[in-house]
Amino acid sequence: MIAKKVLKMKNLKVKGLKAADSVIDDLAIVRGSGNVFHDFGRPNADLEQARAILAARIVKTLDEHKLTARAAEKLTGVAHTDLSRIRNAKLERFTLDRMITILGKLDRDVEVSIRVAPRTAA
Repeated sequence: MIAKKVLKMKNLKVKGLKAADSVIDDLAIVRGSGNVFHDFGRPNADLEQARAILAARIVKTLDEHKLTARAAEKLTGVAHTDLSRIRNAKLERFTLDRMITILGKLDRDVEVSIRVAPRTAA
């Protein structure tokens, strides 16, 4: 996807530049760590990543069953405002166990795997 954007940019005329290639020369493709929150230096990157994964599964389940937030509230007992927050990725107020409980109420099983390792020196 990035490559397609770069190719499209090469064909652009940028006002004030002789060629759009001048803009491209300053770009570099960098391989991420697999956790975008870590890549951007967020302090609780692992927690945010876990929340995002669980939220994506909740939204996918709601979409698969064509459930609105109100319909899902009737089914699960979870407030429609909370389901809307999850759908809009406003996840700060959700704990992992609460999100796992929501998935359970949506008839999904969740398997959690934890690996503990020493931190590497920065």
